[in-house]
Amino acid sequence: QVQLVESGGGSVQAGGSLRLSCTASSYIYSEGCMGWFRQSPGKEREGVATIYTAGRGTDYADSVKGRFTISRDNAANMINLEMNSLKPEDTAMYYCAAARGAWYECSLGGLSQNRIYFGYWGQGTQVTVSS
Repeated sequence: QVQLVESGGGSVQAGGSLRLSCTASSYIYSEGCMGWFRQSPGKEREGVATIYTAGRGTDYADSVKGRFTISRDNAANMINLEMNSLKPEDTAMYYCAAARGAWYECSLGGLSQNRIYFGYWGQGTQVTVSS
């Protein structure tokens, strides 16, 4: 069954904005940690941002800090990614993912240290930024 559903992708010119949303099954959302990842052709998948759904912890990749904002809506089992000042290099397929983890594990650092494992993934939504 569908567990994570992304929406909100599209095409925009450089400097523009897009908002991505991801709705999760309730048991997936309760795992504690959710995040956005992206992958463009020929490149490895990279973490964009994470958020601890039971608290206030967020983490961002350096490449998006100050431009992207991750947020959550617990009532809707949803996370969002507000993307501003978009650049052509932001063009990628964006994926929503979820993991079981505590607040101190829920970060891109925790992921790189193998302290958290994102086992649930959405189908992805395409973001294209033209120059």
